[in-house]
Amino acid sequence: MSTVVQPAVAEQSEAEALYQFETGAPETVRTALGMRGTRIGGGVVLSMRNDPTRYWSKALGFGVTAPVTAELIREVCDFYRAEQTPRAAFQIAPAFLPEEWPEICEREGIVAESSLVKLVCPTDEAVARADALDVPADGIRVARLEAGRALEWGAVMMRAFGAPVAHYSGMGAASATRPGWHPFAAWLDGQIVGTGTMLVRGETAQMFAGGVLPHARKRGGQTALLAARARLAQKLGCRVLIAETGAEDPGTHNSSLHNMLRLGFQMAYERRNWSWRLMA
Repeated sequence: MSTVVQPAVAEQSEAEALYQFETGAPETVRTALGMRGTRIGGGVVLSMRNDPTRYWSKALGFGVTAPVTAELIREVCDFYRAEQTPRAAFQIAPAFLPEEWPEICEREGIVAESSLVKLVCPTDEAVARADALDVPADGIRVARLEAGRALEWGAVMMRAFGAPVAHYSGMGAASATRPGWHPFAAWLDGQIVGTGTMLVRGETAQMFAGGVLPHARKRGGQTALLAARARLAQKLGCRVLIAETGAEDPGTHNSSLHNMLRLGFQMAYERRNWSWRLMA
């Protein structure tokens, strides 16, 4: 089975999830991390000035309702300069990059870095594949996140991705009770060892924050988290699942990518990260 998801749908799904995830953090967290988000030119622009990981400041979702132009990119860069954001990433689908993109990058000091893979999957296909695999995770139990465990869950999420726990766990925890979000936890020996959530918008389910702590990996936990979310998405009437993960460079192996491919996800396109840095 195959499905066609337009880049506009895939990009806006991710952009809205990230925007809600960051801007929905508690005020104390936003203040401590120097967070601010806005919408410009149909996309979302997110700044986290005090982010040592340099991961969360991103501009994405552009090209859908308005073209990507030099003026648009300058406006986004001006926002980052005003926020004193040390570094930010532009994430724009290849289909929406203008012919003059190299000139825009040179003018604004934007450089190409690593790439992500955008993946899509018919929900029914993912569920059918999960049912056909029918291989129980090795000691891992996956279930909907229990009430009252959100902060613990948020801390595991950040640890799984190598991020600091202070403040960041509060950002993750805040998403657990937000309308439209559906958090799951992976358990091993009575402890939360993995996380995965999704944002449901109409017929689209955006996979988000799927990760397992190092000591609990290679037990099928991530696949189980994917399968559990796919089954719920099917019950909620979602037609398609959308996800992103790092592209594989020659000689490297991304287990997350292969777990998704095993469940029927298809690589829709590869998208470059374009890095902007604040000049002194």
